[in-house]
Amino acid sequence: ATDGPASAPAAAVPAETSALRVLVAEDNPVNQKVALRLLARLGITADVVADGAEALDAVRDAAEPYDVVLMDVQMPVLDGLAATRCIRATVDPARQPFIVALTANAMEGDRDTCLAAGMDTYVPKPIRPDALAEALADAAARTAGTGLIASGRERAEV
Repeated sequence: ATDGPASAPAAAVPAETSALRVLVAEDNPVNQKVALRLLARLGITADVVADGAEALDAVRDAAEPYDVVLMDVQMPVLDGLAATRCIRATVDPARQPFIVALTANAMEGDRDTCLAAGMDTYVPKPIRPDALAEALADAAARTAGTGLIASGRERAEV
């Protein structure tokens, strides 16, 4: 027996989280699979694109707006920072997704760069399930209009 919880069970995820429409923008096939598996544990299915240009097109052209984009920062064609800037500049405000930066660059300056590009939060790779669940809960709260989201809220552990 352990004295404290080692990890939160998937059942602890708010029901609103599993209803999110999620897009994963990631060029690495292994990282795509990891993200999809982590999302599946939270009861979420997602669409996947392989670069920032495809992410921009998917957000602009989706019949139903995406609530969340998990955006890799370093991708070919159009990187995640440029794709985020384009989404923020050109997509109707009513269709703006909550954008989560996913990056192996886990230094504070990199986090600030992601937030300055218009990303809402930052989750370093390798992705910790609890960090992803928290980012998605923040997105669900914003989607529900509760106003609980503080854009760019810093996580205590990085």
